[in-house]
Amino acid sequence: MSTTPIKIQVWTDFVCPFCLLGEAIIEKAIEGLEVEIEWMPFELRPYPTPTLKPEDEYLPRVWKASVYPMAERLGVPIQLPTVSPQPYTRKAFLGLQYAKQQGKGNEYTTAVMKAFFQQNLNIGEDQVLKNILANLGLNPAELDEFVNSPLANAQHDADLHYAKQLGIQAVPSLAVGEQFFSGVPSVQALRDAVQRER
Repeated sequence: MSTTPIKIQVWTDFVCPFCLLGEAIIEKAIEGLEVEIEWMPFELRPYPTPTLKPEDEYLPRVWKASVYPMAERLGVPIQLPTVSPQPYTRKAFLGLQYAKQQGKGNEYTTAVMKAFFQQNLNIGEDQVLKNILANLGLNPAELDEFVNSPLANAQHDADLHYAKQLGIQAVPSLAVGEQFFSGVPSVQALRDAVQRER
C-alpha cells in the first residue's frame, strides 16, 4: 500500500458558490485519509467578459433553486454577495499562486471564498486580498509583485490553458488520479475514487 498522499486537483473559481460547497464535500470525503489537495484556477468570466450582477434575475433564481438547498444540506453558511458586478478573479488567483509557494494555498482558497460568500467582501479589491494574506501570516506586499510579474501572469495563463486542454468547462471539477468529476460529487463517490487510487 502506497504511503504517498493521494493528490486531488480541484479547479475552482472564487465567485462560484458550488466551489465553497464542494470544499465541504471534499473535507468529509477525505476524512481519515492521506490526501493532498491542490486548488487550480479556472476563470468562468475572464476580463473583458461581463461578470454577473446579483440584482439581475439569473443569480437569485439559481441560488434559490440550487445553492441554498445544497448549503442547507451540508450545513455551510453562505449568502449571495451583493457586490455588483461580481469581481474578476485573475488578481485573486495570482494571490493564490503566491500563497501556494508559501505552502498556504488551501488556507488562502478557503479564506477568499469565505470572504466573498460569508462576509460579502469584494475579492477583486487589492486591500481585501492583502488582508487575507496578512491574516495567513503572509506578506501582503507580495500581491503587487505577483500581479505585476510577467512570470506569474504567464504561469496563470498556462494553468488556464491546461484546464482548457483537459476539457474543463465548469467548476468545481476534480481529478483524482485518472478519475474525473465535473460538478460537485457525492461524498461517497469522491471517497471511493480516493480509495481506488491507494
